[in-house]
Amino acid sequence: MIIAKDNQIILDTCYGNYTTDTVVYIASAGKWLAAATIAAVVDEGKLSWNDPVNKWLPEIKDAKGNATLVQLLSHTSGYPDYQPKGFHRDDYQTLKESVDSLRKLPLDTLPGTKFHYGGLAMQVAGRMAELSTGKAWETIFQEKIAQPLEMKNTHFTPVHQGGGHSPMLGGGARTVLHDYANFLNMISNNGIFRGKIILSETSVAEMQRDQVGIARVVVNEFVEKVRESRHHGIYGLGEWREELDSDGNAVLISSPGWAGTYPWIDKTTHTYGFFIAHVTGVKAGRDHFSPFYSSPVLPVLVRDMFKQTFDKKKSIKLQ
Repeated sequence: MIIAKDNQIILDTCYGNYTTDTVVYIASAGKWLAAATIAAVVDEGKLSWNDPVNKWLPEIKDAKGNATLVQLLSHTSGYPDYQPKGFHRDDYQTLKESVDSLRKLPLDTLPGTKFHYGGLAMQVAGRMAELSTGKAWETIFQEKIAQPLEMKNTHFTPVHQGGGHSPMLGGGARTVLHDYANFLNMISNNGIFRGKIILSETSVAEMQRDQVGIARVVVNEFVEKVRESRHHGIYGLGEWREELDSDGNAVLISSPGWAGTYPWIDKTTHTYGFFIAHVTGVKAGRDHFSPFYSSPVLPVLVRDMFKQTFDKKKSIKLQ
């Protein structure tokens, strides 16, 4: 685990057989990285957030082609969340093959009408980035995000799922502790990392803005479940908007993964942190434990520690 406050590392600890060099697949925590990569392409002017799928993939002629880049990254595109039963699993060799297979799938809902958390739609966003830049997804990610942020051990490929090498934008990234911490440092500083502009402030704000819009959100979705409060604007681009201020701005953002990873930025305490572990889903399920729903306690614990420290210092000063 690593935690920083005001850009200063205050906790950097490994447990068990983990070291800072332990590479772990981070499941949905990679969604944040993928959205940032797309944002960099938008900054470059090669994509627009409002681009429809059929602008870059004219072969997708049904309603799936009308979904926008924003909808693909905010789970409001109407695409199925995962490959339906009876369809080929997503273990293709290229992102092109992966997206070609999606043309055969029916929409779950019309674009923009329902929030439906999943990963398939992000494959289409990644393919749009490939077509607009003329580069493979991993190359784009390395050039735009990984290399500038000194994330030397972070990759989307190869996945080696069933022999496939197609990058899985919604769940196939792998990283190490300090690599992802560098990413959080950049986001918490509005796109700047060690004096270099990685993303524009406008793009960082767009990622954190409510992108659910008028789409329907089912009862007891992630944010309601972990924060015991309900608000509609629960998702931005590749990240959850867990808590909002009185003006509707996100003050606690995150991108948890099922396998035991939880990155977060808490603007109320000027902190960011990354918890990285590997939880075996089947074994955890027997005990009714889910790191996806349990890890969000971490920023609350950090807040409590800062409050206790502040209260203690205040008490000493008064004495």
